[in-house]
Amino acid sequence: MSPKDHDFPTRVVVVMGVSGSGKTTIGMALACRLGWTFYDADDFHSKSNVEKMRRGYPLTDEDRLPWLASLNAKMLSDLEMGKPLILACSALKQSYRD
Repeated sequence: MSPKDHDFPTRVVVVMGVSGSGKTTIGMALACRLGWTFYDADDFHSKSNVEKMRRGYPLTDEDRLPWLASLNAKMLSDLEMGKPLILACSALKQSYRD
């Protein structure tokens, strides 16, 4: 019997870790195994954040606030629709996780 055959309650799993630690690989494999939706938090950055990082500048907490809000909104939206999800996200600061 596969995990897809079970009736899991709606939930969110956040795979956290530093850059290059395998968050996306693990998150995608887990989502595939469970039949859940996978999201990579990097895909939710604004164009200005992506450009800033591309130029080699670190993001500030202020830069990250809208990004974190969009992640939160996505998780809440999926939960309201009854869609469990896996999110790969560094979320290294406690304030980001909060």
